[in-house]
Amino acid sequence: MGLNVGDRVPIFSATSDSGVEFISSDIIGKKPVVIYFYPKNFTPGCIKEACSFRDNYEDFKSLGAEVIGISSDRVRSHVRFKERYQLPFIFLSDKDNVLQKLFGVESELFGLLPGRETYVVNKEGVVCMKFNNRSASKHMDTALTTLKKITQKK
Repeated sequence: MGLNVGDRVPIFSATSDSGVEFISSDIIGKKPVVIYFYPKNFTPGCIKEACSFRDNYEDFKSLGAEVIGISSDRVRSHVRFKERYQLPFIFLSDKDNVLQKLFGVESELFGLLPGRETYVVNKEGVVCMKFNNRSASKHMDTALTTLKKITQKK
């Protein structure tokens, strides 16, 4: 099941990299959000993906958007990952895959690896883009292009 384009993102919570509970309604439904699910911290593709969001983070911010990275890594791993690669955005720990199931992120390699999927959510909290592609390098560009389209409509 999961979320598709046109669906409203339900309220959810998870532990953030700062160690506090993140409640989605604090951001989602108030500003555009890019939520990207990725397999694992410190792996080559995931480093590349996170750094591409980092390198373009100001473009997202200038459009009024927030970026959120989600993986099953623990909070400590997220903290190290953020520090090592100077990642300025929010990371959420989904160690029990609750958020992956909520969003409907598909696993890869016969269910052995968590999926790589990116969602762009508009200011109203509705999914405007769902992008599933193994290529880590395509997620940021696709999200930024979609975000530009949905924010320029207004």
